[in-house]
Amino acid sequence: MHVIATAGHVDHGKSSLVLALTGTDPDRWAEEKARGLTIDLGFASTTLPSGAAVSFVDVPGHVRFLKNMLAGVGAVDACLFVVAATEAWKPQSEEHLRILDLLGQRHGLVALTKAALVDEDHLELARLEVADRVAGSFLEHAEVVAVDALNGTGLDELRAALDRLVADTPTAADRGRPRLWIDRAFAARGAGTVVTGTLTGGALDVDDELWLAPQRRAVRVRSLQSHHDTRPRVGPGNRVAVNLVGVTHDEVARGDVLVRPGQWHETAILDASLTVLPSVDHTVSRRGAWVAYLGSREVPVRLRVLGPAALEPAQTGAVRLHLPVPLPLLPGDHFVLREAGRGETVGGGEVLDVAPVRAASRARPDRSVERVVAERGWVDADELERLTGARLDPTVGSWVVDPVVAGAAREELSRRVAEAGPLGLDLATLDGRQRALLDSLEGVEIDAGRAVPATGRDPLEDHPYPAALAAALFAPPPPEGVDRGELRELVRRGRVVEEAGICFAPEAVEAAARIVAGLLEERPDGVTVAEIREALGTTRKYALPLLAVLDATGRTRRRGDLRIAGPRLGG
Repeated sequence: MHVIATAGHVDHGKSSLVLALTGTDPDRWAEEKARGLTIDLGFASTTLPSGAAVSFVDVPGHVRFLKNMLAGVGAVDACLFVVAATEAWKPQSEEHLRILDLLGQRHGLVALTKAALVDEDHLELARLEVADRVAGSFLEHAEVVAVDALNGTGLDELRAALDRLVADTPTAADRGRPRLWIDRAFAARGAGTVVTGTLTGGALDVDDELWLAPQRRAVRVRSLQSHHDTRPRVGPGNRVAVNLVGVTHDEVARGDVLVRPGQWHETAILDASLTVLPSVDHTVSRRGAWVAYLGSREVPVRLRVLGPAALEPAQTGAVRLHLPVPLPLLPGDHFVLREAGRGETVGGGEVLDVAPVRAASRARPDRSVERVVAERGWVDADELERLTGARLDPTVGSWVVDPVVAGAAREELSRRVAEAGPLGLDLATLDGRQRALLDSLEGVEIDAGRAVPATGRDPLEDHPYPAALAAALFAPPPPEGVDRGELRELVRRGRVVEEAGICFAPEAVEAAARIVAGLLEERPDGVTVAEIREALGTTRKYALPLLAVLDATGRTRRRGDLRIAGPRLGG
């Protein structure tokens, strides 16, 4: 499916031509029919001789309804540019051509309408003028077909030319990230809220859970229609009507957007390129009542030129735009800029960065994914896709990391591991990024929650302190000169038992348990601390922490001033 927009000056026969090609009058309103003037967007579809299906978005040609025209041409594949042979090139012909150029349109053909009303010489003059006017634009090499919608002259030739146009126009890409800029919202009897638009980026399915922006509302697809057919699924590049659950029709308007939740970055600040039209007779700076047209939305914006203070006519530069509401945008999206006070189209360009991190005075935006990564250092791969549309494999953990930043982080982490000594670096002191980096460090391994040099030898295997404790079970030496980190690790491994600041060998606990068990065999009603201390041959300083360990491990229980057997005394 291809979607084609009409374009051209008012009263040059766009709607009549669409009616002749499709059998559908795109003028939907009584006022349009009464005045013979297209006011709002119209829609129609047909099948070409080749069997290719096309949809038409018919746009107003009058300057007063330019914003409606802009709402209809943002997501189309090609254009049918209409110029009346009776009048040839007119002001809105020029403005529509420049708008299509600014929006990145690259495919189209020219219909020279009302051809039956002029003679051959006049028709040839009109052709020459059109060729001169479109020189240097995307229509420079486009076919020009003379046609008359009322008597049918040239309609077959135009259909054949449309067939050639759609054959040369790429179909919409399916990136799995659908986006529907809404150009119409209404209430359908018995169905509820229905919105229409040209679907890009991915497919929609019945029962899809979607996100409505900028309202930030969760909605669900109840049903889908395309070309008046109800479908379970509609792919990108199609005109689609979506019946929504979760929102009323008066809560949706032209310029709102449907996307999948979590797939898009919604931004109110963006950096973009801006090309000022040569016809503009003033510079472009932050001063002005600027209005941007993004997708089908018209938004007032604040503008700052990045670098110079202003852009001259015919000059291209970078700008920062501040939007009143966040919208799901992506680098590569095109926009048109108008100045509301003068009522003129000033220029347009392409979104470069939807989440600028540098101050405007230092920003140098482009569409490079590498720049986005370099400016942030670390970017989650899913977030990078939302920011750029590009899916890159993570380089560290779940992150895409700038090579320079990753190198510096590895050096710092290697230094910390080396300085931590033979016991290694406690992983609890590292953040998620540093822990992810450990996997890529050479000469480092993880052991018992610590990053240690990969020597293949346990640094605590021959530690002297456990042996010193075992040599003096009930009068242990204090841990003077023992590194606190090493001591904690010895305790964690069970090679040292610490209680109330006193350290014991594990053998001391077992020996004390046996001695207390022997005392309780003689006096099962309980023994005192003094009796235990005397049996151990130690002081109260050591007896009390030992008894605390026995109590905690279930070997003994305290009953008043006595110790009695615990459930695990014999275990």
